[in-house]
Amino acid sequence: MDLNFNKNEDFNKLQVAELRKRLLKVEKGGGEKRIEKHHAKGKLTARERIDYLLDNNSKSIEIGAFAGEEMYHEHGGCPSAGVVVKIGYISGKQCIVVANDATVKAGAWFPITGKKNLRAQEISIENKLPIIYLVDSAGVYLPMQDEIFPDKEHFGRIFRNNAVMSSMGITQISAIMGSCVAGGAYLPIMSDEAIIVDKTASIFLAGSYLVKAAIGESIDNETLGGATTHCEISGVTDYKATDDKDALDKIKNIFSKIGENEKAGFNRVTPSKPSEDPKDVYGILPKLRTDQYDMKEIIKRLVDKSEFEEYKANYGKTIICAYARIDGWAVGIVANQRKVIKNAKKEMQFGGVIYSDSADKATRFIANCNQKKIPLVFLQDVTGFMVGSKSEHGGIIKDGAKMVNAVSNSVVPKFTVVIGNSYGAGNYAMCGKAYDPRLIFAWPSARLAVMGGAQAAKVLLQIETATLKKKGEKITPEKEQEILKTIEDRYDKQTTPYYAAARLWTDAIIDPIDTRKWLSMGIEAADNAPIEKQFNLGVIQV
Repeated sequence: MDLNFNKNEDFNKLQVAELRKRLLKVEKGGGEKRIEKHHAKGKLTARERIDYLLDNNSKSIEIGAFAGEEMYHEHGGCPSAGVVVKIGYISGKQCIVVANDATVKAGAWFPITGKKNLRAQEISIENKLPIIYLVDSAGVYLPMQDEIFPDKEHFGRIFRNNAVMSSMGITQISAIMGSCVAGGAYLPIMSDEAIIVDKTASIFLAGSYLVKAAIGESIDNETLGGATTHCEISGVTDYKATDDKDALDKIKNIFSKIGENEKAGFNRVTPSKPSEDPKDVYGILPKLRTDQYDMKEIIKRLVDKSEFEEYKANYGKTIICAYARIDGWAVGIVANQRKVIKNAKKEMQFGGVIYSDSADKATRFIANCNQKKIPLVFLQDVTGFMVGSKSEHGGIIKDGAKMVNAVSNSVVPKFTVVIGNSYGAGNYAMCGKAYDPRLIFAWPSARLAVMGGAQAAKVLLQIETATLKKKGEKITPEKEQEILKTIEDRYDKQTTPYYAAARLWTDAIIDPIDTRKWLSMGIEAADNAPIEKQFNLGVIQV
């Protein structure tokens, strides 16, 4: 291995170590003291509940661990959005679990909490995955009620989705394991079956204090909406559990009897490991996001036996299109090539840039994968489409539009891995979040923005200095550098993978070594939902 490989390896391993450190902090939820208080009530934490529920020694992936990261400082923060979401297995059956974290503001719903819950339901709907809600929440976080209550993608959408999912035949099971109040009470009761834990859980539209204020009735919360009330008097809940573990055992028992869904039928053979060491990725991926590397070497570390069949290998070389297998699953890979290369006309083409020929190739390949019912995997390290008079006169907008059209209308499941840069329209053409990937996740090396930092900073500097000059301020070279530094720092922060993950622009930041697991579990989930639409590109400029 050369010196550059070793430098890259050291840098990327430090990035992964930082990722693990941040995840450990997130997993503490509201902190040790609040966890101790939670345990003192005889309750498990959200993560402990999920760990107990899922099969021992089985694979799982967490959605939105960094949701809410460094947000809501003025409200004390909201680690992991106050809710834990994992895809895993119960009795060998894949499912998604949503658990309120009552150590974070008593499990109250912040705006990002609503977004994360809706994302969990979206994954369930798209893949027809059974979903389990472990409810322990004080309801909407009132100081921010205007940002969580009334809009289409707010709190109420959760219950609308409950109803739609039920009509689709998607299994929904709820366990009420703590507070469940006001509008939030509809979520478990709109599920197929509801379990309530005796003495520690309650469910009602209004608690005892509000009942007293509203109608003058004096009643305690247990009599108003405890397990005995709802299992023996109202009939609202279906099962009474003695404690958290008993409730989770009841879910396991129900799950063990669920029948199989019709499958989509994606092709899978016996899995094989890559022949090339996946850990080499740390040394291949450059420290600087502007440096070149060969994306084919990354692909070799992701696919079975390190083998792939490249489509139109000598045409449109800034995008690699290839058939391969990941953990046995057949996939079509669309990846940005990060090397400066020569095209057939001996012209130099910049790595990470989409040219007309590469967009044309990708469009055709995406259509082929749809015809063959092969899931698509996008490996993003893209700085955008090529600009300039030659590209404009050659119809880059038309060719780019064809690729965006193909991605938009694709009916096979799509999965996006943000390896490096994800800039501008390149983000869109390579199946960014707006284009409905079943899962989208990033490596610690990822950067998401409308354009690269250097270009953006220069543009923003011009705008800001022009504004200050109009106000009569004199801009010295020193002042200009000061403004530039402020802009660069702000822009750099806004393009980090953690900033994106906090806002759920991506589902997760992962160690590159875990990429195969994420893609395999994602395709397995997608295989639960047969494809019901035909692929049709619609009207395009040819």
